[in-house]
Amino acid sequence: MADGQKRVKVTQVASAAGRKPGQRETLIGLGLNKIRRSSELEDTAAVRGMLRKVAHLVRVEELS
Repeated sequence: MADGQKRVKVTQVASAAGRKPGQRETLIGLGLNKIRRSSELEDTAAVRGMLRKVAHLVRVEELS
């Protein structure tokens, strides 16, 4: 990881059961597939777009 790169911690807080396939695939792309599972990701535009798609299923925390 390069110095100064922002990171976010994403935690799944709701189930993907009964959701549209694109939302399930987005959770898998973020490294999530079960409730209370967390993943640390770089804060990029692509990741922000994925988070927006599943905002109702995840909790996002900024890391320094």
